[in-house]
Amino acid sequence: MPENRPALPESVDVPLRGAGWLPHGYHLDAHSHPHGQFVYAAAGVLATTTEQGTWVAPANRLTWTPPGFAHSHRFYGRTDTRVLSVPPELCTQLSKQPSVFAVSPLLREAVLVLTDRTESRPGAHGRLLAVVMDELADTAERSLHLPEPRDDRLRAVTDLLHADPARPATLAELGRAAGAGERTLSRLFHTELGMSFHRWRTTLRIHHALAHLTDGLSVTDTAMVCGWSNPSSFIDAFTEVVGQTPGRYQAELRGRR
Repeated sequence: MPENRPALPESVDVPLRGAGWLPHGYHLDAHSHPHGQFVYAAAGVLATTTEQGTWVAPANRLTWTPPGFAHSHRFYGRTDTRVLSVPPELCTQLSKQPSVFAVSPLLREAVLVLTDRTESRPGAHGRLLAVVMDELADTAERSLHLPEPRDDRLRAVTDLLHADPARPATLAELGRAAGAGERTLSRLFHTELGMSFHRWRTTLRIHHALAHLTDGLSVTDTAMVCGWSNPSSFIDAFTEVVGQTPGRYQAELRGRR
């Protein structure tokens, strides 16, 4: 471990760890913890929502929620859920905001061991948690974050899209339905949400696409249901955001099951 990162004492407690299968659509209401928390869907899809928006984590991502953040969870597909808490004194090593990280093979195996097995030797879990923390310190955030607006005009538009992600309307058409101008809305997407209208809607559609693919819908049908005009444009968008093609994503899901 690099010298500038504090080592994890062997005596550290690793609380509230465990694993379990949750059914499709299972929802855990808003709550918070005095400790940090990793949640990993070894199979299935996890959505974590805070006042800052929603983060979605398929089986190649791990969610991080810092201490004190009120958050809720929803699970899509039958989900192999792994929960691992981080003592408050170690949370300063990670982001102060909810995040989603790519899962390397080493990180995946460490999380599975920590949530599956009883401790074989004193301090073993603490040493393995140090590996997890060290891996994440060198892992770029791969966030499927969908921010939510505070401005009433912008919220009226995003509410329309939440109700029907496949809606093909332009921003101007949505603005007329919501009573706001296109230029104003375009500016608000950038200044309040930090992304363009197109990027926000694409991310929303990817969130829904992950749920459909996890539930076994074909790539072509998922593209149509989520609003893409053809499968190839869906595959390109999905690959850019998720980091793998939807077909490969489904194949890995089948392998894990």
